[in-house]
Amino acid sequence: MDGIVIVDKPQGWTSQDVTARLRRVFGTRRIGHGGTLDPLATGVLPVFVGRATRGVEFFEHAEKVYEATLRLGIATDTEDITGTVLEERPVAVTEAALLRTLERFRGQIFQVPPMYSALKVDGQKLCDLARKGVEVPRKPRPVTIYELECLGFDGTAARLRVHCSKGTYIRTLCKDIGQALGCGGCMAQLRRVRAGAYEIREAVPLEELLEAEDPGRCLRGVDTMFAQYPAVTLTAPQEKRCRNGNPFSIGLAPGTYRAYSRDGTFLMLAKVDEGVMSTIKSFFQV
Repeated sequence: MDGIVIVDKPQGWTSQDVTARLRRVFGTRRIGHGGTLDPLATGVLPVFVGRATRGVEFFEHAEKVYEATLRLGIATDTEDITGTVLEERPVAVTEAALLRTLERFRGQIFQVPPMYSALKVDGQKLCDLARKGVEVPRKPRPVTIYELECLGFDGTAARLRVHCSKGTYIRTLCKDIGQALGCGGCMAQLRRVRAGAYEIREAVPLEELLEAEDPGRCLRGVDTMFAQYPAVTLTAPQEKRCRNGNPFSIGLAPGTYRAYSRDGTFLMLAKVDEGVMSTIKSFFQV
């Protein structure tokens, strides 16, 4: 079986836990996921099955949308509520002050990656070093916050909606907002509601997927992740050159396209330059 399944990841599972179970469900070792979610987090986790794993590299750059709860007054070593509490402070923050502070975190910002992360330094994961009590310097990295909205605030906890670029740590965003407010803060809840083109309303609860009699019905074509590009159907000679990995002439404007065979089979993500189509990535069965 080949395709993408949009999983609603439950709390307590790692992304690797999910893919490990789905290898058995789909009967294949060729499985990958589109963007790690921490065990605390829930929500959209695209899982690529079979030949669809060739699309994982394109999904790494997908934008994400999260709904998170920021808990003010508590700072932890993991930057979320599951960590060891480092400091507690009284909270005297008005909603107006929170909204003003959020303005500072829109657009391009810089984040220092948390020690409890999978990033590597000299071949070692930061989280492994953190568990040994070792802290190493980390350089700030640019990320983009396209939207940052407050969905609700009760004086100590704020519900936030965040539309962000690849590589954004919502835990770190919560910590930094808390610091900017002068009382500290950490992430208490996190739910990913969109990843790339896939939204939470499309996601299948993991439990339902594990119990499905025909899990293949939950798979969607890998071409769905490229829906923003126009589709083109190739002629028989063009398809032959495509399958041989050769460029060919085509009467299309420059750009990126989804190329299909005459029977509707998705063949490749392609680019056209000066009237010549060439392969960006092929997805047909060899």
